[in-house]
Amino acid sequence: MAVFPDVAEARVAALLAGAKAARSEPAAAERAVKAALAAAPDDFSARLAAYKFYFYNHRLAEALPHAACLLTLLARRLGVASDWRAVRPGDAAFDALEEAPGTYLQALLAWGYCQARLGATGEGAEAIAKVAELDPRDRFGARRLLAVVVEPAPSEED
Repeated sequence: MAVFPDVAEARVAALLAGAKAARSEPAAAERAVKAALAAAPDDFSARLAAYKFYFYNHRLAEALPHAACLLTLLARRLGVASDWRAVRPGDAAFDALEEAPGTYLQALLAWGYCQARLGATGEGAEAIAKVAELDPRDRFGARRLLAVVVEPAPSEED
């Protein structure tokens, strides 16, 4: 079941199918993703596809706003605070197998990772730590990622 079945428009789905078909052709895939976003800028599937496209092509600065939009859409869906810093473990079933809470955690982890990789280490670490707080079983590896982000890089002498 999709996270937002009510917004899975046929046009967006068709455009995104073009992106999947063009995986070996990044320019064609990007055109398909951009067309889906133009057709439905607030569509969850379009934003997720855009995030994944840019992330997996190592274009983190371009992935970041899509991860942020996913957080906004998912916060609305879950009825939690729009600012992830204000979200608490009991605000949603973050420890359950439900799709939306898990996707929220993944989006926040992705946003934090992108921030950290782009040089905003403090903000990235804060977001990753929030995922660790909300996900006590650490299903998405936030604690391990947080250790890597906050651990100083080894010097050449080490």
